[in-house]
Amino acid sequence: MTGNGAAAPRPAAAHEDLLALFEDRGYARVEPPVLQPVEPFLELSGEDIRRRIFITQDGAGAELCLRPEYTIPVGRHHRATAGAGPAEYSYLGPVFRLRASEADEFHQAGIESIGRPDVPAVDAEILGLALDGLERLGRRDMRVRLGDMGLITALLEALRVPPAAKRRTLRAVAAGRSLDELAAPPAVDAAHAGLLSAIQGQDPQGVRAFVEDVLAIAGISRVGGRSAGEIAERFLAKAAAHAEGGAGLGARAREVIDAYLALSGDPDAAAGAVRALTRGAGLADPGLEAALALFEERNGFIAARGLPLERFTFAGSFARNLDYYTGFIFEVAEAEGAKPVVGGGRYDGLLQHLGSPEPLPAVGCSFWLERLEARR
Repeated sequence: MTGNGAAAPRPAAAHEDLLALFEDRGYARVEPPVLQPVEPFLELSGEDIRRRIFITQDGAGAELCLRPEYTIPVGRHHRATAGAGPAEYSYLGPVFRLRASEADEFHQAGIESIGRPDVPAVDAEILGLALDGLERLGRRDMRVRLGDMGLITALLEALRVPPAAKRRTLRAVAAGRSLDELAAPPAVDAAHAGLLSAIQGQDPQGVRAFVEDVLAIAGISRVGGRSAGEIAERFLAKAAAHAEGGAGLGARAREVIDAYLALSGDPDAAAGAVRALTRGAGLADPGLEAALALFEERNGFIAARGLPLERFTFAGSFARNLDYYTGFIFEVAEAEGAKPVVGGGRYDGLLQHLGSPEPLPAVGCSFWLERLEARR
């Protein structure tokens, strides 16, 4: 399926060679089903993917979707086969997203490492494998951009930013939007005030079920492109902000966050700059210290692998637009400002959302094969 009705091209021999590299490094090839339950993608993917999913139903009326990416399907495969044990996977196959000017069906390759506790070492390994894979495809001297969702989250928590404002800040950063809208509390019209007060502190699953029931009674499945779950999530976020007195970002928090987002350059120098920033702001927080120590340790593992850390760029404003990322993130492109040909990062909370009794460390990346082919 493509935007113009043509079939997507089959993976090239070079792509199979890429998978052979991953398998040689211990990443076993898997191929999760193309049809997947839609709910995990609606709950855990970013809005950019949620609004472009192809949704269908099975004979019993359960909602399914064509696989829009591989990370969640590989996580579900891990839950079904490996449970809580560590495992490493590779994949190559079609994914499906509605796209205005590009094929709706396209191939991706990638790797996922799930369950290994040596977090900074595995982060460096995934980045190194991504660059090795690009070299196997004849791509060298690429631009590498690094970020850290765990570090900015820890900074917001150290600044005591209220939960609703923290969520709005992270989403604004991921979407590349200005934080100006967060300087003031979100508007709540009088018609919604009673509802927001009623759902404050309620179980999110119960609120979601309530919204789904109301929409079902009205014969509505989606509103403005949003599912019932997305609508419920927005109500919960507004209710939290309402309970916090409509708190937005305070002036001090905004100043520190702006300084962090402005950081860009050598990752080692960035680590020192973040430490200076937090000392200047008087932030002595154990969670922030742990996130900074992890950042520095990861830099050490990247350098120890022989990767040119000094040629990579850390950007405080860099965030990927998938909701499940919790830590290290990266993108690789052929030039400044070009679309990435590889992207990935750490998603330690995803497996628990998929049913794991405990959080499992996990990190991976995917290759945009069509972009690589277009540049041959």
